[in-house]
Amino acid sequence: MIAVSRTRSALGALLLVLLLGLVISIGYDGRRALQIWVLSIPVAALILWPLRSVALHRLRRVMVVAGTLCFAVDSAVRVYLKDAYGAGPDSAVVVGAFANSSVRESIEYLATSVMSMLGGVLAVVLVGLVAWLLSGQGVRVRGSLTRPVVWVLSLLLLVTAVSYVSKPWRRQHPLNYWAEWFTTAQQLRASWSNLDVIREAGHRKARDLKPTVAIEGPSTVVLVFSESINRDNMGLYGYGRDTTPKLARLQREMGSALTVLRNAWSVDASTLPSFTSMLTFGQNIETADAHALALARAAGYKVWWLSNHDDIGIEQLHGRYAETVEMINTSTGRSTASLDGALLPRFQAALNDPASRKLIVLHMLGAHPHYQVRFPSGANPYADVSDPVDAAMKAAGRSAWIRRTRAEYDAAIRYHDEVVAESLAMTRHAPGGDHHRAWMFLSDHGQEVGHESDRAGHSPMTASGYRIPVLLWRSRPAPSEAPPLAVQRAVAERPFRSDWMGWTLMDLLGVQWPGRQDRRNVLSDAYRWENPTLPITVVSFAEAPLPAVSLSEVPRAGTLLLD
Repeated sequence: MIAVSRTRSALGALLLVLLLGLVISIGYDGRRALQIWVLSIPVAALILWPLRSVALHRLRRVMVVAGTLCFAVDSAVRVYLKDAYGAGPDSAVVVGAFANSSVRESIEYLATSVMSMLGGVLAVVLVGLVAWLLSGQGVRVRGSLTRPVVWVLSLLLLVTAVSYVSKPWRRQHPLNYWAEWFTTAQQLRASWSNLDVIREAGHRKARDLKPTVAIEGPSTVVLVFSESINRDNMGLYGYGRDTTPKLARLQREMGSALTVLRNAWSVDASTLPSFTSMLTFGQNIETADAHALALARAAGYKVWWLSNHDDIGIEQLHGRYAETVEMINTSTGRSTASLDGALLPRFQAALNDPASRKLIVLHMLGAHPHYQVRFPSGANPYADVSDPVDAAMKAAGRSAWIRRTRAEYDAAIRYHDEVVAESLAMTRHAPGGDHHRAWMFLSDHGQEVGHESDRAGHSPMTASGYRIPVLLWRSRPAPSEAPPLAVQRAVAERPFRSDWMGWTLMDLLGVQWPGRQDRRNVLSDAYRWENPTLPITVVSFAEAPLPAVSLSEVPRAGTLLLD
């Protein structure tokens, strides 16, 4: 009886060691996989320790299963992050995103991503069940272990003892690793709440550049930031659903004054890095030559930051460069139902301000997940509708869940269209008579909603995560840039990258300084495109050039430069 128990225990321990090795090899590569596997050996070795007490045997079983799940969950998380974001857990993107989220928002993110994580969750559950079965074979009686078992157990314990003594190895144990990871994220979050020194340095750099304004008289410029808008879901860009009727109407009415950049791309698929690259001219926040908002203030503009996003990272890193900061969304978490339309009264108040030169930044939630709370209740015209878009998704094998999510996403785009269009109309009719006015709208990054895979959300590993809309309007060109109509038409065909946004914004503001680079200003005839470095392969950043249109021809529906 004892021999049978020991044999089964040895076999159970061996199988558990192999199972752990398989699980770890999925989440790690090469030498690191071997490291983690060695650290996991004590979990399996517990099975060989002889116990008489039934209570202790049950405790051991729980410990073995818990230890196994510790390594299984660790690997599953790493696989998910690599598949969905192309990044490891210690990457700046992942750590920054977590630091920039509240506990509630993190929980809600998990809830919205449960379908994408379902495979990993089921795999972890299966590993836990196997560990439960194998741990039931643990030695339950006292007595001498056989010599081979003693030698094997001693060797394993010696190897693992050495690995645990070594700090570089010990730090990689999932319990240690994730504890340190969480501490790092919390420290990063805390550092954002005290960035006065960095901001003051940014203002000092801007003042030292001695920027000037080439525009004579009053000037009002509006920069509208949205979130998670994929241009492929906008009717303005040829989408099969009429998700942008208000902007399309303005397109027909305003003519060539409104430019819709057809081939616009973000260079980051997550919020914080994208905002940083846009507002620091593609540079690091601490070493940037200048921050766009600081440069505008140094040139004499009064700057507003009006936000519907409860986002401490963006507020502290960028929003606080403004003179007036208003954060109207006081509810944390992704499921907050604060609609972007609530920004418009604050926006009107800023437009009414008597300052001669104004830069007003609107930071909208756009289609930031959850999609279903980004539009008024009951305002989803695409729910349970069979149309060509839904049929195409079915043909592509998209699940019912993703098709339903796409309907919610499109409803969010349609509501957002109303708010964005109204912000443009308000800018055009801003108080102050016939003075210079300009307006720019773009999203921080795109969104995958069944375009290239059967999943929804941020997507660094598909082109959908980077495809964004960009719209530009100005009442009259800056004196330094007076492009003829032909050049204005050419602008719409140019590819655009979000980390060059600052150069275009400075053109709209009429700001000039020694470091100005017109080759990165999409409105300039000196513009010279350079492909950004993305973690995906993009066949062409100028996918479909606009058809040639004579100066007297009115573009047909679907063209993207207005006339």
